[in-house]
Amino acid sequence: MSKSIIPKQDNHIIKPEVEIQKSIQENEDLEIYNKYNEFGYELFDANGNNPISDDERKMMILQLEQKFKEVLDILRISRSDPNATDTPRRIAKMLVNELLVGRFSKPPALTVFPNRKKVNNLVISQGIEIMSICSHHWLPISGTCTVAYIPGDYVIGLSKISRIVNWFARRPQIQEELGEQIADYFEELLKPQALGVVIKARHYCMIARGVRGSEEQSIMTTSVMRGLLMEEQSLRNEFVNLIQL
Repeated sequence: MSKSIIPKQDNHIIKPEVEIQKSIQENEDLEIYNKYNEFGYELFDANGNNPISDDERKMMILQLEQKFKEVLDILRISRSDPNATDTPRRIAKMLVNELLVGRFSKPPALTVFPNRKKVNNLVISQGIEIMSICSHHWLPISGTCTVAYIPGDYVIGLSKISRIVNWFARRPQIQEELGEQIADYFEELLKPQALGVVIKARHYCMIARGVRGSEEQSIMTTSVMRGLLMEEQSLRNEFVNLIQL
């Protein structure tokens, strides 16, 4: 004779209305969390910029050092290991003062000059070294940047171009947005007739993990074209040919 089986009630099942309420609460918590950190400072995008004082920088390094001590503990790395004793402080200083310094420093000091000779041809700066970290996995992005422009009323020294590029690169980035940020800045600063930004870089989030692409061949290329470089195919072809020489 068959027996009817009554399923036991699972106390771990969340009722729909409870689940909805929990989701609403999580979203409210997330909204608050996304505005300020636990120390009361306002949060901003990974590749954004908010200059801080020297005192704030020192405090940030101390706070990071404590957090990285926790990271090493979780990873079960003994700080009695002489190679790891000062690692938390090294990492904290490297992030604040080097790899992410573009987040916390003012724009580079620079001067633009009048275009007295009415230069009306491409001015190209190539081989600008880029070192950044990807926003997704915080692994290195290493490559070069080319910036080209046809002056309007102003020109700028070549060394200043490199400083601006690195000011944007020294933040957690994705390459597509990095190129757009650089182009936006130069467009606002110089009001050029034409502007081009080309970045070629290796992404170690793809080389060191995941698909583990070839270090030699795994290169990502992005380009941003503005003004006449966007509008005129012949000028764009000239630019591409020149940077490949």
